[in-house]
Amino acid sequence: MAAIERLSFNQITVDKWSLREAVEGCLRHGIPSIGIWRHKVQEAGLQASIRIVKDAGIHVSSLCRGGMFAAAGADERRKRMEDNFRAVEDAAALEADVLVLVVGPANGVRLAEARSMVRDGVQELAEYAKARGARLGLEPLHPMFAADRSVLSTLEQALELAAAHEASVVGLIVDVYHVWWDPKLYPLLAKAGNRIFGFHVSDWIVPLPDLLMGRGMMGDGVIEIKNIRETADAAGYSGPIEVEIFNRQIGEMPGDEVLATMVERFQQCV
Repeated sequence: MAAIERLSFNQITVDKWSLREAVEGCLRHGIPSIGIWRHKVQEAGLQASIRIVKDAGIHVSSLCRGGMFAAAGADERRKRMEDNFRAVEDAAALEADVLVLVVGPANGVRLAEARSMVRDGVQELAEYAKARGARLGLEPLHPMFAADRSVLSTLEQALELAAAHEASVVGLIVDVYHVWWDPKLYPLLAKAGNRIFGFHVSDWIVPLPDLLMGRGMMGDGVIEIKNIRETADAAGYSGPIEVEIFNRQIGEMPGDEVLATMVERFQQCV
């Protein structure tokens, strides 16, 4: 099983908590890392957010999210790039391992055109990130999210896009919820090697109660989490493993109960 020292709490799992509350929860449960969401940074303010994590000695495994590159008009595309620049700056300031990129849906343009906009956006953002010592993680989402969240649907697509950039700047976020089904998963993970910048875990419940908000706690579904994690490790990934669970019922539970279960299941299933 994965060492508990690799556990990271992605704060969307208990979205009702502020950043300070999430960090304090990590300290209570011995969790060394946290994945931070930008709306929580905005609530607290960037400088306050930096102090919260620094004072606690908590490692920031990721900042989520940048992306959403495609748009029908040039003005809107530029507005989105400006927001991405701010996200890179925040990630660098927080000393996050990676800025997670959810590249976005077609947004009123043809699918092929949207993917071209994504490539152009990543190119521009990669140059900006490199100059600021930040890394970008392309997160492919399950194909059922292509219509409303991401035209980047497979690890193969993500790896091809990342390969156009320096391996120290652009890599992959491997989220088992999104990639477990892929018949090419294991050889692609082996190929990805040092392009793996982040690893997220949850589970796929059967029947799935909700595509977006129905992820399960590890061990409650069908994903071969440990096998996938061991393959990523063998490829060279040794960084934090984030538990990222979008689930309304879990989100309504007491936060400390969620974290206690999360630690237990991480030790059993990851």
